[in-house]
Amino acid sequence: MRFLIAGYGSVGRRHLRNLLALGEHDIVLYRTRKSTLPEDDLLGFKVETDLSAALEHKPNAVIVANPTALHLDVAIPAARAGCHLFLEKPVSHSLERLEELRESLKFGGGKAFVGFQFRFHPGLQQVKNLLQQGVIGRPLSLRCEWGEYLPGWHPWEDYRKSYSARGDLGGGVVLTLCHPLDYLRWFFGEGSLLQAFVSKISDLEIEVEDVAEVLLQFSDHLLASVHLDYYRRPAVHRLEITGSEGLLAWDNADGAVRLYRADMNAPEVFLPPQGFERNTMFLDEMRHFLNVASGREEPICTLEDGIRALELALQILGRLPACS
Repeated sequence: MRFLIAGYGSVGRRHLRNLLALGEHDIVLYRTRKSTLPEDDLLGFKVETDLSAALEHKPNAVIVANPTALHLDVAIPAARAGCHLFLEKPVSHSLERLEELRESLKFGGGKAFVGFQFRFHPGLQQVKNLLQQGVIGRPLSLRCEWGEYLPGWHPWEDYRKSYSARGDLGGGVVLTLCHPLDYLRWFFGEGSLLQAFVSKISDLEIEVEDVAEVLLQFSDHLLASVHLDYYRRPAVHRLEITGSEGLLAWDNADGAVRLYRADMNAPEVFLPPQGFERNTMFLDEMRHFLNVASGREEPICTLEDGIRALELALQILGRLPACS
């Protein structure tokens, strides 16, 4: 297959390297040359700065890895051209033109996969399996925390100019760190927003929100508290689910899941496979996308999944009315 990667920031570079690691070498790059990353590893690849010219290479699949607010500028023409889409999350910064994207996919016949890579984390996959087994009884409440110091994400660039820090590019902590809004839906189905506090409270030199405290409710009265921030040091990303008969805890720091039950003196610990590291999730999701594009699998995170997560994020931000 021929691949087109749109955007060559950090995630676009990761996807290029993972495609190469998986044996794919027919790759075209579409970029605006605004990335501050070095270009040494682009030697030998076709690079286009015009989308029409890039699509004239007739890629089978397009990886949309440019800033969030620009996703649909690439995705819609690529879908109409018949390409399969790997859409980085979130699918966009608003609901505008999403129906046009749906229609373009129908017209072109391609499939869309949304890149919420935490669906490929073995710890969260284990949490989902244990929940399905009912090991903690009925889930009653949960707490998810994700805080990470924004200036430390990409030390090679000025964080104030990154898309994560710019509202015009779809940044802000809610859209940028929206992974929990997807994987909680993946576990429990649709959730309703009860309350949200979103603000800029740190000393970071940004104009977007850097903290969100969110209260959601899922089916069977499950309450979910989600905290997101741009200023936590050291970083933390963890999940704790309390049920009627026990507790499940996952921590991204070691990737492990711990199961606590009333009849156990010590937790049962489920470690990630030996050799697992952060890029393993990205490799596994790219491997899945290759299977989607070749017709061997259906997307495990569909465009509609991505739109539901975006709707919830927009509700939290107050840009969309909360569903009753």
